[in-house]
Amino acid sequence: MRKTAVYYHPIFLEHDTGYGHPERAERLEVTLSVLEESGLKSQVRILEPTPTNEEIIGLVHPSEHIRRVREMAEKGGGYLDMDTPVSTKSYLAALYSAGAAIDAVESIFKGEIENAFCLVRPPGHHATANRGMGFCLFNNLAVASRYACKNHGVERIFILDWDAHHGNGIQDIFYEDNSVLYASFHQYPHYPGTGFTDEIGRGSGKGYTINFPFPPRTGESAYLKALEDVIIPVVRAYRPQMVMIAAGYDGHFGDLLCSMQLSSESYSKMTALLLELAEEFAGGRLLASLEGGYNLNAVALSICNTIATMAGSDIRVREDSLPAIEPVSVKASNVIQDTRRALEPYWDFPA
Repeated sequence: MRKTAVYYHPIFLEHDTGYGHPERAERLEVTLSVLEESGLKSQVRILEPTPTNEEIIGLVHPSEHIRRVREMAEKGGGYLDMDTPVSTKSYLAALYSAGAAIDAVESIFKGEIENAFCLVRPPGHHATANRGMGFCLFNNLAVASRYACKNHGVERIFILDWDAHHGNGIQDIFYEDNSVLYASFHQYPHYPGTGFTDEIGRGSGKGYTINFPFPPRTGESAYLKALEDVIIPVVRAYRPQMVMIAAGYDGHFGDLLCSMQLSSESYSKMTALLLELAEEFAGGRLLASLEGGYNLNAVALSICNTIATMAGSDIRVREDSLPAIEPVSVKASNVIQDTRRALEPYWDFPA
């Protein structure tokens, strides 16, 4: 068993997104119930994070954006965009959400834990430096990445974003920065409409952004092939000092907003591959933070199987029925080939 922590605080339930919003508190409540019922809770450390502060959030976000979110919450709430509500407790929840990732970085580098899953809301991967959007207020993993670089001498971080929506915020923040290698699996066409195969970075960041805009109904086989044929060779050449996961679960076959064909076990398989990379290059340092996933049962099962894999536990929770694991489709194969072709000037791939 590995020393795995799950960061959670009740304040996350007080980020009120309003009636009918898919990013709701029940996502965490159901997950906590499955952690308890499966017995997995007793095999990991459940830790309460501390809130981070505006100085640390400012490593990514300018003061104008931070102030806008804070003042909106203080005045009773509002909307950063049509999908992104702010309630009276949202600003504080967002400080705790980013704070969970900061606390995890600290505990990992102190050797108190080997890896961590941040069971948080609001999520973060759509938030650009200047704008909250797509249910996200501050970019949790971007803040944690900048913090790790500044405070622990980290020079290379690999982030895999397996949320079915492209993490435009993480991409945008690090698009000209080779301290983060960012790779995204996402459904296309779909919100936010970014993440094409030729979006590979700019300036010193060129070659350090990897996008797989998969068609609807792409399943596990294509995800694993993309990892094995493109991502893993690049990551091995990059030699990251920390591995992070933007852990969204809207790629699950039961999700309400997306149309992909992953199962909870698909996330276990991807986690296992990332753990191997973390252990090979980063002393096992792996940090996952919750992003999307809107079918309550699907997100709970998928999170639990991710955490179980991180912890080295034999516990698994299963869906009542599963989609067939189909071979890689022609369309998905073309995406993988296009992505690899865009990166070939910058990385060596096996023949």
